[in-house]
Amino acid sequence: MTADQTGAETTVSAEHQKYTIAVEGKTVGLAEFADRGNQRVFHHTEVDPAFGGRGLATILVKEALDAARNDGKRIVPVCSMVGTVLKKHPEFDDITDPVTAEVVGWVQTQPTS
Repeated sequence: MTADQTGAETTVSAEHQKYTIAVEGKTVGLAEFADRGNQRVFHHTEVDPAFGGRGLATILVKEALDAARNDGKRIVPVCSMVGTVLKKHPEFDDITDPVTAEVVGWVQTQPTS
């Protein structure tokens, strides 16, 4: 568990094609992805606006990126939030692939969860 900027306990959980973040047991955000061969394509992240400004998206995405590394996946940041977190965490540069038109087109053909 990690505390957010207010000191509240957070929990990140892996689910089918997404990671969720809960604050004191209430799910308040998610980061969706789809695996494409050896790539983990992150295509959507959101946090309940009522919980904005607490660093939850950063906690969520950082844990999702750590999990991608642990799973042997390369990261493709189609989602702008994931791209923003990656800019602040160069330790993922070695496993980050560029977003291409091909990948964006592929994401658009994937079923939503």
